[in-house]
Amino acid sequence: MDQDHSIAITGGGTSAPVPEGQRHQRAAARFAEKAPPESFFLVSAVFHYLGPAFAVLLFSRVAPLGVTWLRIASAAVVFAVWRRPWHSVAELEPGNRRLLLRWGLVLAAMNSTFYLAIDRLPLSTVAAIEFLPVIALAAVGTRTARNIVALALAVTGVYLLTDVRLAGEPIGFVFAFANAGLFACYIVLGHRVARNGATAGIDGLAAAMLIALVATTPFIGWAAVPALGDPVALLAGIGVGISSSVVPYVTDQLAMARIARATYALLVSLLPATATVVGIVVLTQIPALIEIVGVILVIGAVAVHRDSGSG
Repeated sequence: MDQDHSIAITGGGTSAPVPEGQRHQRAAARFAEKAPPESFFLVSAVFHYLGPAFAVLLFSRVAPLGVTWLRIASAAVVFAVWRRPWHSVAELEPGNRRLLLRWGLVLAAMNSTFYLAIDRLPLSTVAAIEFLPVIALAAVGTRTARNIVALALAVTGVYLLTDVRLAGEPIGFVFAFANAGLFACYIVLGHRVARNGATAGIDGLAAAMLIALVATTPFIGWAAVPALGDPVALLAGIGVGISSSVVPYVTDQLAMARIARATYALLVSLLPATATVVGIVVLTQIPALIEIVGVILVIGAVAVHRDSGSG
């Protein structure tokens, strides 16, 4: 029998034909189940800042908010074609739809403030500031000695980072701290979606990204217009979207679904270090000694802290 034939002879009968697309989806699902969940996090950790580093290089051709819109739009299109999330969203209860709506709005605002921040500040500084609210919330929610130590380390580290550049770029820190608060919301909502069978993980992410596109287009879509007449900028913007929002967000969901929150919190401590390395290699943003100390303190804080859901 031809190997490409979709009907197999079993037990005197025939099995139903399996479409090519379903075979690929099943193979991908088997791979996701067998691969170590930490490997998905490592992929996410690299692309979480590699894509934005490429975006900084694109700022010379397209304004930061324009790149933000290209990132969200290209990711939304990829997810729409890949997952067709409107089918699963139509079957959700109102509470789950509201969860996706909140997550989509957070994604829209977080991406916008993040790009406005990295346009003005080094990538490593913005990445370190991202974790201050996460650690502070953990310290307030679970008042243990280790969380108090973690908060002290984080505050000291962020102080060292902001003290170096605050006089020159105050507005950059406004955007960085706004992004940090939104990043904390992203983690909380992302865990809820990943662990909620009704929102189906990646399908929920796809729906949230479409919501982010609808939410941002009236406000920042105009900023991407110059890219429409610049094929290089347009293709680069699409590449930024895939490397910034598709790869890391999908691997985030795969990791969150299988990694305990305590382990995930420990792994997250790698992100400021990843951002520092990417900033050096891609953007030649060489940190001063005091900034390196600040990043190290934040890494230590993220590694030490534990939230109330850790186990």
